[in-house]
Amino acid sequence: MRVLIQRASWGRVTVDSAVTGSIDHGLVVFVGVGRGDSVDTVRAMVKKTANLRIFEDEAGKMNRSLLEVGGACLVVSQFTLYADCTRGRRPYFGDAEDPERATTLCDAFAEEMTSLGVTVGTGEFGAMMNVELCNDGPVTIWLDSATLKR
Repeated sequence: MRVLIQRASWGRVTVDSAVTGSIDHGLVVFVGVGRGDSVDTVRAMVKKTANLRIFEDEAGKMNRSLLEVGGACLVVSQFTLYADCTRGRRPYFGDAEDPERATTLCDAFAEEMTSLGVTVGTGEFGAMMNVELCNDGPVTIWLDSATLKR
């Protein structure tokens, strides 16, 4: 699993001009599901994401987590995080999980985040989505479950 995390002042996803999910202060998390990912992978990635100390404390240091600041999370599925561009100019997506299983695990990511008490908004898996956000900082973090120490 790969996640791209952006600390955001706000975020919103629209599909066919309808807002499917929105947040105020918190994280916009783009989630890519890879072949072989499991519910255990999801749990580890949610735990890491929710507890990353990337919000400022009263001294202005990044020392607080999403959970500590009471932030929200906008979860957006994005299989293109598995783009392999090592050959030619057309990305290869063969390492991304099949859509049915990926949908289940993206939903599980949102559900796990909710179980931690986080307010969660989502996009719509497989839809053409417009994602808007105001990156706060900017702060952008890349996590890959293949390199995550659990």
